[in-house]
Amino acid sequence: MTGRVLITAGASGIGRAMGEGFAAAGYDVWITDVDTGALEQVPANWRSFAVDVTDEPAMQAVFAEVDAAGGLDVLCANAGVAGPTALIEDVALAEWRRCVSVNLEGAFLAAKYAAPIMKAAGRGSIVVTSSTAGQFGYPNRAPYAAAKWAVIGLMKTLAMELGPHGIRANVVCPGAVEGPRMEGVLEREAAAKGMTRDQVYAGYASGTSMRSFVEASDIANMAVFLGSDAARMVSGQVIAVDGHTENPDPKV
Repeated sequence: MTGRVLITAGASGIGRAMGEGFAAAGYDVWITDVDTGALEQVPANWRSFAVDVTDEPAMQAVFAEVDAAGGLDVLCANAGVAGPTALIEDVALAEWRRCVSVNLEGAFLAAKYAAPIMKAAGRGSIVVTSSTAGQFGYPNRAPYAAAKWAVIGLMKTLAMELGPHGIRANVVCPGAVEGPRMEGVLEREAAAKGMTRDQVYAGYASGTSMRSFVEASDIANMAVFLGSDAARMVSGQVIAVDGHTENPDPKV
């Protein structure tokens, strides 16, 4: 084994692709997820936990098991939810809090309990999943954009705080990623803006210089690189894997 990786929200989508990528690179894969059905479908040799990343005692227990098993080389703080698609005046406080809690507090808790394990080893890599919504203003997505900007600030702080202990921290910003989660975003934005799903899709694609959505495996490949020794001097960086997003607000 190359090492051990823990991926939050690792049972499907980007997290599942990350698990597959790290497994192919020889890592021992541990994952958490709230989707028990998806957890049942992951490879049998992955260690999995049905955990909500905002549940601190449960997260603490997972990391205690990781530590007892021999440590942690890479953390992928990947858990996130899309949150509501609505004008700011129509966003309920409960929706705001849930979106920010999962996206930001989930990353905070994962880093909080990974840091002591990595410090003891004198090395490690933390990869946080943000979004291109963490680089631009994003109409109708205030909670999500705010949380994804915030995790970049968290990562920049982790890079400075943990760097002297040999621990690197970076953020990956996916653009529009093919898959069920993005389909839900497309449908909600279409309804909110009086557009068709295909119009919104075309708007997202035309807002990139590559004129294309990305695949979950593209994000996973970057995470594996950032976790590896090949990226030993890469820290504190915000790396977009998005085909170069120029206009995050879909228009036709």
